[in-house]
Amino acid sequence: MKLDRRVLLKGLTATGFVLSNLPSAAGAEPLLTRSIPKSGEPIPIIGMGSWITLNVGSNAALRDARLKVVQAFFDEGGGIIDSSPMYGSSEEVIGHCLARIPNKDGLFAATKVWTPTKFMGVRQMNASFDLWGLDQFDLMQIHNLVDWDAHLETLLEWKKEGRVRYIGVTTSHGRRHEDLAAIMAKQPIDFVQLTYNMIDREAEHRLLPLARDRDIAVIVNRPFQRGGLFDRYESETLPDWAGAIDCANWAQFFLKYVVSHPAVTCAIPATSRVDHLRQNMAAGRGRLPNQEMRAEMIRYIDSL
Repeated sequence: MKLDRRVLLKGLTATGFVLSNLPSAAGAEPLLTRSIPKSGEPIPIIGMGSWITLNVGSNAALRDARLKVVQAFFDEGGGIIDSSPMYGSSEEVIGHCLARIPNKDGLFAATKVWTPTKFMGVRQMNASFDLWGLDQFDLMQIHNLVDWDAHLETLLEWKKEGRVRYIGVTTSHGRRHEDLAAIMAKQPIDFVQLTYNMIDREAEHRLLPLARDRDIAVIVNRPFQRGGLFDRYESETLPDWAGAIDCANWAQFFLKYVVSHPAVTCAIPATSRVDHLRQNMAAGRGRLPNQEMRAEMIRYIDSL
């Protein structure tokens, strides 16, 4: 029998995470959290990305549909929403949604600066404050290391002033891993964002251990390999032992592998559908794989 994102399994295993006391959907377990190493502040291990999915412009019907997704995210106890000026109208749409959601106390607002020169960066980041409708960002990141040394100077100043709470750098591909590692090793950043999934596991070798050594929080982008994991595996059958880590579907199988790595703080899958959002958030509940189970998950994936 073939399984898809709606198939239910049950089972047993270990975690090493803590339960959050943040609100969640009625009747659901609280989300698991991981602490930001530099502060000890907990955030839910499943967040929400916005690349493509929230880039819907001024289309009223599409904005209403995305509002339902963002509302569901908060209903499920979600925290971090991540965006960037690179993502078209996504920041504007996030601001539209936040203005219409009364209870968003759990919001951990994260965006990026993505432009050359310090002057242009300041202007772009100020625009993000306006688009989101915020006076403070929880996290401001330098997107794909663009002019990172100039922007880091600004971000260190803004952190002292309280305009941003945490600062970080990102990459969404593997070509800049050496540069990223050098920044992580020497610069006073709080967060790093990188690509990591069951196929793209290069980060396990150097970047994730370095993050642990340097007390840097890790946000994982592309946990589904931009949908490639579903294209490749969704028609396959989940292993019968997937219930041992409370996996109901492939989305949870992929996400639980990512967030169970001890260096990962959270993953930010993106979706435009409420049902998929709820499936993703459920990956942040229940049992997670220990080291032995993670190895078994990779063996199974590699065998398909």
